[in-house]
This record gives sequence, structure tokens and C-alpha cells, in this order.
Amino acid sequence: MLALILSGVPFGLVWWVVSPGVPVVQSDDGALLAAPQPEEFIAADGWFSLLGFGLGVLAAIVMWLVLRRQRGPVGMLVVVLGMLGAAVVAWQLGRQIGLDGYERQLATAPPGATFSKPPDLYGGEYDLLLGFLPAVGDLLVPAFGAAVMYTLLAGWSRYPGLRPEAERAPEQAPGSVSWDLPAPPAPPAAPAPPAPDAAEPPRD
Repeated sequence: MLALILSGVPFGLVWWVVSPGVPVVQSDDGALLAAPQPEEFIAADGWFSLLGFGLGVLAAIVMWLVLRRQRGPVGMLVVVLGMLGAAVVAWQLGRQIGLDGYERQLATAPPGATFSKPPDLYGGEYDLLLGFLPAVGDLLVPAFGAAVMYTLLAGWSRYPGLRPEAERAPEQAPGSVSWDLPAPPAPPAAPAPPAPDAAEPPRD
């Protein structure tokens, strides 16, 4: 699960690279959006969802192939929780890159200056569940992709127990008692009768 959560680091870096910044214009009252409805907000959410779904699918395949002994509900739970953690890590990492520079420009830029705001989910507008959990639907996309792919792999598995080892008959331990009666030995075959024209053995 820790490895899955840490996969959010490259996820967040890639998301930051491909997501465009939101252009803003400095005014006397602070930064204003350069366009009434900038497309960069939708682009940031779209790239996060697309990359997150792909990461979830890849994580489910890796979990299925590598952790063969944990296939089943345990594997499903691990990959889903790991992708939830990876989404939070990617979101926080991607939105923090360049944020210090943006805040410095926001504090020092003269009116009329144009600069870009780092990408963020929902443009930074989100609510908190229970006071600390971010209520951002995009964070659930990696876990959803992992759950869908893991379920498909389980449905396509040719093993009812999902693990090849579970389908093998257990070998009898040495020294254990078997209740199966041994098979009786086969009776010896009777000698074949001599042929009619066979030579009679010499007599004394």
C-alpha cells in the first residue's frame, strides 16, 4: 500500500507538467481571471481524471500479477486504499509546485501585470468533509479505475479461488494416516497351454 501511495509522486509531477496554468491579471483588488470562464480549470480536472484512471488500471494489473497470494478482497482493499492515498499525494504535490512563485507575484506585481496560477482541482474551490477530508470528486477516479480493473481480472480468472495455488490438491504430509484401503495385488497370470505341435520334452 505504501508503494501505491508513493506512486502519486510521479502522478502529481506529470499532472503539473501537462496541465496549463490559469492566466490572471493583477488589479488594485488582487488577481482577476484573464477570461470570464477559463478553460484551464476544466483542463486541469480532465488531465487529473484521465491520468488517475490510467494509474488505477495499471496499479490493479500490477497487484494482480505480483501479489498472487493476496488475490481477492484483501488485494482489492489494498489497491483501492492505495489509489486514494496516491490521488491525495498527486493533488497536493501538483498544486504546490509553483505556488510560492505565484504568491510572490501576487504580492509584488504591479496592476495590469499578467501571470499564471498553478493548476488545481476545481480551481482551488472545494469543501471539507468532517473538517479535514477534501470533498473533491476527482480524487476518487484512481480508486474507481483500480476497482473496475481488479473486478474484471477476478471475473476473467479461470481459477474459482483466484489463486492457482488454491486449486492444487494438498500433498499428504509424511507420517499421516490415510483411511483409504490399499488396493489388493493383482493375481498372477496363469501359464499359457502348450501349442499342439510343440515338441514333447525328452523322457529318461
